[in-house]
Amino acid sequence: MNLIICGAPGSGKGTQSDFIVKKYNLTHLSTGDLLRAETASGSELGKTINAYISQGNLIPDDMMIELLMQKIKSCPETNGFILDGFPRTVAQAEAFEQIMTRQGTRTDLLIDLKVEHDELVNRLLKRGETSGRSDDNLDTITKRLEVYEEKTRPVSDFYRKLGKYAAIDGMGDLQEIFGRICQAIDQIQ
Repeated sequence: MNLIICGAPGSGKGTQSDFIVKKYNLTHLSTGDLLRAETASGSELGKTINAYISQGNLIPDDMMIELLMQKIKSCPETNGFILDGFPRTVAQAEAFEQIMTRQGTRTDLLIDLKVEHDELVNRLLKRGETSGRSDDNLDTITKRLEVYEEKTRPVSDFYRKLGKYAAIDGMGDLQEIFGRICQAIDQIQ
């Protein structure tokens, strides 16, 4: 089973992905974690990635797809994946689906966490206070939310047209949200 979890920055993708991984025994692939690891490595690629991220921008599609596919190929023994933070553009979604088809597999469902704008900003500001993540400041948060609306929200429409889409209310108690996600996942199994 291959899932995608999406939603605006601060919607709870990482937290809910952890719950999904434990219940369904999937491999969690967070593109944010992949990008931060590559940046921390000090490689030339990492420096290029940091130049995009520090401004609140997305990295180029081909760069992101290459990083992700390298990681997927390094996990051959898995029950499936939950992708967190990918695809971020329709072009990435189209390219990813073509690659998946060529490899004889598919995406089963895109889980779209819906959270109100003010709640997203509050969550990200709190995360910035506790995690020390440099991209969780008001200016970068505002830019990231704008980029999400412009570039990433259309990905939901792409998967909706494929019949592989579930909108999930991302407000409220973490376990209640997870329960809503499980209902959607269990319907496809």
